[in-house]
Amino acid sequence: MTDTAGPGFAELFATLPVAVMVLDPDARITYANAECETLLNLSERAMRGQKLDAVIVPPRAPSGRDERQFAAFDTEIELRRGGGRVRVDYIEARVTDRPGWRTVTLHHAAASRRMGHSVDRASAARAAIGAAAMLAHEIKNPLSGIRGAAQLLAGPKTDTTLTTLITTEVDRIAALIDRMQDFTDTRPLNIKPSNIYPLLDHARRVALAGFGRTVTIEERFDPSLPPVLVDPDALLQVVLNLLKNGCEALTTVANPRILLSTAYRHGMAVSPSPGRPRQPLPIEVCVIDNGPGAPEEIADHLFDPFVSGKPEGQGLGLSLVDKLVRDMGGIVQYAREGSPLSTVFRILLPRGSA
Repeated sequence: MTDTAGPGFAELFATLPVAVMVLDPDARITYANAECETLLNLSERAMRGQKLDAVIVPPRAPSGRDERQFAAFDTEIELRRGGGRVRVDYIEARVTDRPGWRTVTLHHAAASRRMGHSVDRASAARAAIGAAAMLAHEIKNPLSGIRGAAQLLAGPKTDTTLTTLITTEVDRIAALIDRMQDFTDTRPLNIKPSNIYPLLDHARRVALAGFGRTVTIEERFDPSLPPVLVDPDALLQVVLNLLKNGCEALTTVANPRILLSTAYRHGMAVSPSPGRPRQPLPIEVCVIDNGPGAPEEIADHLFDPFVSGKPEGQGLGLSLVDKLVRDMGGIVQYAREGSPLSTVFRILLPRGSA
């Protein structure tokens, strides 16, 4: 809306924990808050002045209803950019003192149905960190004792089948505990302005030499990308994890391909959590694969601890990715986009210099 909306308009809408757009009488977007930018993966600058149906395909008002004031709950809307879809509660309402003006509220349907309010992903991660730290401490010590006892039982005249089974299973559990301890590491990261291209190239070469040797991994980089404010080791771990996830998702795909891309998104600013001011996150790093994506029933919970779509998964990998990216001041998103549909893990990060 224009300045006539009064002082504090932007600040008021910026604090709302749901996505909001303001439309003028011609159905053009005049304002979009940070939650809307995040949900639609589009900056306010790119939306402003656009017709609503040039940004999304809105639901239609039922026959006989006022199309300028209606609600559609748990409905799927299509995003014009990229062809992705998102399930939302869609509400259009008139602005009472401005004829023809209206607001559009997009409340993420999956989030709105979790215990009646949106779950704070960071809070869930902190709770899981505490549980994982306790388990790691309590389990690892007795595991070493069990392994030592099994080795003592094994002798030259003893059938080692059972003792080998014991030591193998103990080692497997110990490896899982090591992963949990990575997740519980709360030491501050060494964040500094960095050229991320050597890190991305290193991650790609590691993947091609090991878990991704049967996958085509392509690069599409923005050559003018400025330094990025990251911890180099943490970012490398994040990208390797996403590449490994992508490769594992492509085991049944005929022509497995992964695209590693970067871009600079002018005007992109995101609120790290509801009620907090939005911050510029113009650096985009994407890991895109042509696999089937996550099962629909867990797609909205992928970054929650102990949620996994893999039969043997422990559900810690993407939680660790989310934790590391948030510790670097960024966010990570999952989406299904494009035609044909691809799986996109999008990392948005701060730039390292003004």
